[in-house]
Amino acid sequence: MKFGNTCCTLNVGGRRFSLSSETMKRLPLSRLSRLHRCVSETELLELCDDYDRDSNEFFFDRHSEAFSFIMLYLQHGKLRFVPHMCELSFYNEMLYWGLESADLQPCCQRRLDDRMSDCFVHFFPEEAPRSTNEPQSRWLERMRRTFEEPTSSVAAQILASVSVIFVVVSMVMLCASTLPDWMSAETLDQHRVIEAVCIGWFTAECIIRFLVSRDKCEFVCRPLNIIDLLVITPYYVSVTVTILTGENSQLQRAGVTLRVLRIMRIFWVIKLARHFLGLQTLGLTLRRCYREMVMLLVFICVAMAIFSALAQLLEHGLDLENGNQDYASIPAACWWVIISMTTVGYGDMYPVTVAGRVLGGLCVVSGIVLLALPITFIYHSFVQCYHELKVRSERCSHTLSADFIN
Repeated sequence: MKFGNTCCTLNVGGRRFSLSSETMKRLPLSRLSRLHRCVSETELLELCDDYDRDSNEFFFDRHSEAFSFIMLYLQHGKLRFVPHMCELSFYNEMLYWGLESADLQPCCQRRLDDRMSDCFVHFFPEEAPRSTNEPQSRWLERMRRTFEEPTSSVAAQILASVSVIFVVVSMVMLCASTLPDWMSAETLDQHRVIEAVCIGWFTAECIIRFLVSRDKCEFVCRPLNIIDLLVITPYYVSVTVTILTGENSQLQRAGVTLRVLRIMRIFWVIKLARHFLGLQTLGLTLRRCYREMVMLLVFICVAMAIFSALAQLLEHGLDLENGNQDYASIPAACWWVIISMTTVGYGDMYPVTVAGRVLGGLCVVSGIVLLALPITFIYHSFVQCYHELKVRSERCSHTLSADFIN
């Protein structure tokens, strides 16, 4: 829509705001900036609720007082909550116009964080409903939900239970194969049969999930699917090498690489994340709290550099001949710093001088303080992620109940 030099009127909840086209260009609100770039009335109606061509007036069915506070933020650079308005409702208005929580003043950000922690609410995007009018599309969508969402139907739950059983059997056989009593030829043959059956199930499941997926590229890029591929591939590599080189060839006897590939199957445990809410919560928390995790690692690295250098100096550097040989180098002292800061204390190396023991006490206390600082943020994020995933799971359970009744 070409505005020219005329003024535009924004009618937000019955309250009018007049803006020039140049002001609309400079506004940091993504919805209004996109509104200015529209070239047809159809595009306009995707961003606003109604449009009057004669008066060049745009209608938005939103909270007028919240928008007035947002306009004050654009003028003065400070965004605060509307008095007597729910923080979550105002945050929802911010998201609608294209603002984020970082635009709020620090005091209001704390109020929003506390409110979200109390209510366990996250604003996460809903999946857009896809049209499944054709019988084939409906069938593919039902197959996709059966394999991807374990709580979507009775068949999905049965399939998930069978998959969990195969994962458990595969893990048990992998652990048992390292026992000395399982080294006999008969036991190894039985183990190979069970292993082949488990790998066959996982391969078939992975292929079907790939075929019924909506976006093949997105499917391949998912972390869990990458793990599936990395765990399935070593089995076929080892079988191929066995066929090509023979069962007792020199390559097989010295096959360290094959043993490494075989042990990679332990990552099948991560497949349980598809079926257990706790593992999904852990993965989502780590993804959202990567800044806090990086901050935690930075704290540890800085403290490690300081305390290891001081420990090496006090325990060995001042007396090179009779000093504590466990602290002969700074890298060796780093190990002592790590086990001290995490309060593990194996006792394999410890300071013997008075100054070194004082430094050890400071190292332990500093480790407790530094490790505790980011834990609060990670804990709140974990709780929020758990309740968010729980809400999603309950939504799927409604579909499961309907299917069961039908």
